[in-house]
This record gives sequence, structure tokens and C-alpha cells, in this order.
Amino acid sequence: MDLSVILDSGTSYGVEILSAAALGAAFASGTLSPVEVTRAALAAIAAHDPVVNAFVLVDPDRALADARRSAERWRSGAPLSPADGVPTSVKDLLLTSHWPTLRGSSHVVASVSDDDSPAVARLRAAGCVLLGKTTTPEFGWKGVTDSVRFGVTRNPHASDRTAGGSSGGSAAAVALGMGTWSVGTDGGGSLRIPAAFTGTVTIKPTYGLVPLWPASPFGTLSHAGPMTRSVADAALMLDVLSGFDARDWSAMPTPTGSFLDGLDDGVAGLRIAFSPDLGYVRNAPSVSALVRAAVSGLADAGAVVDEVDPGFDDPVEAFHTLWFAGAAKVVAGFGGADDPGLLRVAGLGAALTAADYLDATAVRVDLGARMGRFHEKYDLLVTPTLPITAFEAGRDVPAGWHSPNWTSWTPYTYPFNLTQQPAASVPCGLSSDGLPVGLQIVGPRHADARVLRAARAVEAFLA
Repeated sequence: MDLSVILDSGTSYGVEILSAAALGAAFASGTLSPVEVTRAALAAIAAHDPVVNAFVLVDPDRALADARRSAERWRSGAPLSPADGVPTSVKDLLLTSHWPTLRGSSHVVASVSDDDSPAVARLRAAGCVLLGKTTTPEFGWKGVTDSVRFGVTRNPHASDRTAGGSSGGSAAAVALGMGTWSVGTDGGGSLRIPAAFTGTVTIKPTYGLVPLWPASPFGTLSHAGPMTRSVADAALMLDVLSGFDARDWSAMPTPTGSFLDGLDDGVAGLRIAFSPDLGYVRNAPSVSALVRAAVSGLADAGAVVDEVDPGFDDPVEAFHTLWFAGAAKVVAGFGGADDPGLLRVAGLGAALTAADYLDATAVRVDLGARMGRFHEKYDLLVTPTLPITAFEAGRDVPAGWHSPNWTSWTPYTYPFNLTQQPAASVPCGLSSDGLPVGLQIVGPRHADARVLRAARAVEAFLA
């Protein structure tokens, strides 16, 4: 099935894919109903999911019942939030009280929790219509989305290519209008990688802004955040998702304002560091060209842009120590794993010592301090999101690649999980073979609104 028509036209199954903000306005005026929009999303899932495999669970009856309740709230003038009635999906790592959370593994028993994760609870409180749960690799461990239990998730732009991961199901769903937006997670790039590969928008928020519970086995590397088709929707969804939850010991206070405030204020006067390669990465030429063009657009929009590296060595070994230790923990906790790559890194993680973990944490602390000083001079750092475009689906790395590790082709993403900084990915064009390229925008901790503002500026001048 050729899905490019859907992506190019902004329609899915013959229905225009509207932003969450546009849906809210249409619901308020009565020109659209949450029931109509939910039916369109379910029709899109029926039409497109057999190709891309974005969902592990779809619940039409519950979704339509939720949509009817939302429609009644809009009719009575009492919506729960501006996002009431917006069709939404949830990555299958996050607990949902009425569905099982299977985590892409045959080692997980299909039981239903009585609890929602904080992000799901926030979506439910906002009146969002939950359609179902999206695919993840086993335990969300890698940068592509495939598992023995649920198969391979494919890229909407080219079904022979990967959608990226580990939030690949969320990205494919959003790109094809199988729901307006989705909530995913990011422990080393798992929101930004699939956003770059599928031409969607995301922000990995400052750690703790969107609470996580139960705690990830990968510890404080893991964030939750929005995956959308526009920056404004990412800002609105971040409004919904953020907020204190006592179950997360590291949760930040609930924001007092909206991330939509000042979103269109532009970048004039912002001091932006552009690092085309972090000093140690080799990019595909098409990636470098599109990223440079987007950065030129930021300068044309009034930003003060310097081409400069942040000045750190690749922290991949420290990341591996923390990540592999988490892999060992999750595999031991569930009594095994299906994915040979996960079993390999879990074995490496099981051999690590407490001293190894503390040494990696020291590297992390130093990197955080280094980036803190860097942002005293620069408001933002801009890089490619990834050095390559999407490769063959069903592989952990491109064919003939020099390393078996997914981190070897994601060098721009995992450093900022170590530092817990906000980092967005916004599309900056298509390569010569029609595949999306992403621009990563990184801010100092707690500067999520500034990151979104710059992402919106890029989106505006590339429209």
C-alpha cells in the first residue's frame, strides 16, 4: 500500500487530519463531534495498521463510549480540557487501568493493572479518547521497533524501512492519522529517533516534568513525552501530560503556565550553537545539507547562530553501563527475554560492578555540569537528530554497519538523556530518496518552552 498520499495530503482514510487545537475549536462550535473523529481514527487504523503494525491493542467499543461522553460534555459547555475528545494512543510500556501492558515480550503475563501511569491518568483526566496501545521493542530496549511477540513496525514513508524506536508504534500511528497524538517514552532517544525517521514532532521534556511510575528499569535516563504532527500539538500535549504526581519521587511541580504561551514569539535574539557533528559524528550528506538549511533559516529569522561544538567526548560507554545494567535488571525481573540483542546486552550488564555504575554516573555528572556551563553562553544547541535516514525494517542497525549496538547510529540523542535536558526533534525536509530528516533542538534544563518556541520557528519557515 502506498501511504505517501496520506502523508502528502494530510488526510487519512478520506478524512482531514486536524490538529488537537483545531479539533477543540470544531468540537466547541459543533462542526465536528468527538464521535466522528474517533470513528475516522478507527477507520484509519483498520486501513493502515496492517501495513505499518503500529498497534498491539485497539479497543473500538471503549473508545467510542469515551467519545460519546466527550461529545456530551462539549454539548453542555463543560469540556474537561481543550484536549477533551482528542483521539490518543499510549505506548505499551505505560500502565493503563483497563488494558494489559505487555511491553513487547512473551515473558509478560497478559494481566490488567488497577492503575494508570501518571501520563495516562493525565490524558484520562483531560478527556482524551484512548484508542489503544502502540508497539514497542521488547521492554523498549532499542532504537527500532520490532519484537518476537508483535512483529516489525514499519515506516509510513516507505514500508520496507524502520519507523525507529522505541516509540516507533506511536510515531507511525501519528504520522498516518491513526489518532491525533500519542504518548511515548525516551531513555536514549526513543521519542526523537522515530520522530526523525517518520517526519513527526516530539519533545523529550526536562526529566521529571512528565512523571513516570512505576519507575523505569533504566532509571533516570527515561522520560515520557508527546508525539504529534505539529509543534503546537506537542506544546498542548505537554500541558496535558505535565503535572506533579506523588508516586514519582522525582516529579517536578505542576507548571503554572501553558507551553503554548509565547510559542509563536520566534527566535530573534536567541543565542544558538549549531554543532553539525558534535565533533565526532559522520553524517549522511543529505542529512547534513537539510540540517544546515534549517539552521540558516534560524539565522534568517533573527537568531544569533555560532557553529560550535559543546566540547565533550562521546559518552557512549557511560551510557552503555547505565543502559546495560537496566537491561540486566529488566530481564532478570521478568525471567528472560525473546530478543537476542537484549539478552546480549543484559549479559554484559549483569557483569558490571557497583564501581562501574558509579564511574558511569560520574561521567554523567560531569557532562551535566559541562552542558550547564555551555548554556550560560548559548540559549539552545542545535544538531541533527540522527546522522542517517531510516534503514531496512527488522534490523537493529543498517546492513553492513560497523557495530551491533543501536547507539552507534544514534549519537546525537543519548547524551541528553544522561543530562536530562529538554530535546525536541522537528522535521527539516526529505532526503533525495523521500525519507524524513530531523533537526534536534536542545535546551538547558527547564527551558522546555524555549525549545518548543525554536521548533515552532523551524516548522513555520519550512512550511
